[in-house]
Amino acid sequence: MESVQTPRKQAFALLKSLGTLTLLLLAFPFSLSVVVFTLLWSLLTSLFQRRVQANPKRILLTGAKMTKCLTLARSFHAAGHRVFMVETKKYWLSGNQFSNCVEALYTVPAPQHDTEGYIQGLLNIVKKEKIDMFIPVSSPVASYYDSLAKPALSPYCEVFAFDAETTKLLDNKFTFNQKAHFVGLSAPKTFLITDPDQVLQFDFAADGSQYILKSIAYDSINRLALLKLPCAAEEMAEYVYSLPISEENPWIMQEFLKGQEYCTHAVVRDGQLLLYACAKSCDFLVNYEHDYNPAILDWVSRFVKELNLTGQICLDFIQAADGTVYPIECNPRTSTCITMFHDQPKVVADAYLSSSAQAPKEPVQPLPDSKPTYWTFHELWRLLNIKTWRDFQYRLSIIFNGIDPVFHPRDPLPFLGVNHWQIPLLILNNVRQFKGWERIDFNIGKLVQLGGD
Repeated sequence: MESVQTPRKQAFALLKSLGTLTLLLLAFPFSLSVVVFTLLWSLLTSLFQRRVQANPKRILLTGAKMTKCLTLARSFHAAGHRVFMVETKKYWLSGNQFSNCVEALYTVPAPQHDTEGYIQGLLNIVKKEKIDMFIPVSSPVASYYDSLAKPALSPYCEVFAFDAETTKLLDNKFTFNQKAHFVGLSAPKTFLITDPDQVLQFDFAADGSQYILKSIAYDSINRLALLKLPCAAEEMAEYVYSLPISEENPWIMQEFLKGQEYCTHAVVRDGQLLLYACAKSCDFLVNYEHDYNPAILDWVSRFVKELNLTGQICLDFIQAADGTVYPIECNPRTSTCITMFHDQPKVVADAYLSSSAQAPKEPVQPLPDSKPTYWTFHELWRLLNIKTWRDFQYRLSIIFNGIDPVFHPRDPLPFLGVNHWQIPLLILNNVRQFKGWERIDFNIGKLVQLGGD
């Protein structure tokens, strides 16, 4: 539910939007010049290249607004396959549709508002384009609905996704935690909370651990504010009662663990890992550099094998000082850390299309010398907020030593489309509706806002 904005808040939101649009407009000539130059070079060099595929597949990807969808599109295209994208109608403006790796972009109703229309829309596309494989690159809201579509789509194509019950189990922070305990893997202490008084009446002194509260349902705003409990009684009561906790909207109280956070992405078939990436987590997850952490790889391998999973799964971990790894969240969908495979696209395509019988002993991982990924406009915004020379040097090193996965010298138009078409139009739409927003996720291609997706 969106809060009613006061005239003062509306004025601030308007100034914030106009200021951001001005900065993007100032950057546009530089982006345009780089894209035009690389586009001309790409067109020239492409005359001497030929892409051959003996058995091309027709692939349908959801999540067209997101970089991870673009990464998959480029991977399948590089392997000689034909790629079609789909998004909800709100994101008809996806900048990734301008990629030379994409055959077409389709739009469908938002699944949470029109589930039948969403499934029927996907089915119509699958039939029209004779799709061979459907791969959801879901937003948090859409994961369950993509699984609900599996029975309708399966007679016409392979659906590389979990069934609805498995997705529901994994996407629920409480049931996932219980499943990890059940199969004998390490996991933090977690309690189901359906009433704020459960927290206030909890015996923290006897338990001895610190905790944080998390919404089970995706909450793009409250997920950013994680107060450690217990704290002063008055502060704790004010915080807990401010959260939308109820029987209909349950939360979890999860043990707060100190250590290094990691995020992972895995492609799995019949319980076997085919492709795997792991990176240390950072603020807002907009920087990715592969980390070869054997303890996390072992945990993921054992979990997917125990559940005999086929599909995509991304898990977030904390590794404690003693080396023990604890899963803190599971997302049964594609992770943005798949962008770390930017320099071996055909390997990614082969992993998704291969059978478990073809699986190597060890899953494919990013190359040791793969450049870390970042998003240019996230980094430029950080440069504008630098306070020390040391921080300035550090941020510049990220830009010079890494790579923006949206920009590709042979496919430069998405860089222009996302940063100077998709994001500005989303901001203008908020201005038209007198809506505010918290921040821009260039990697996801959306505005983070109350009631957002």
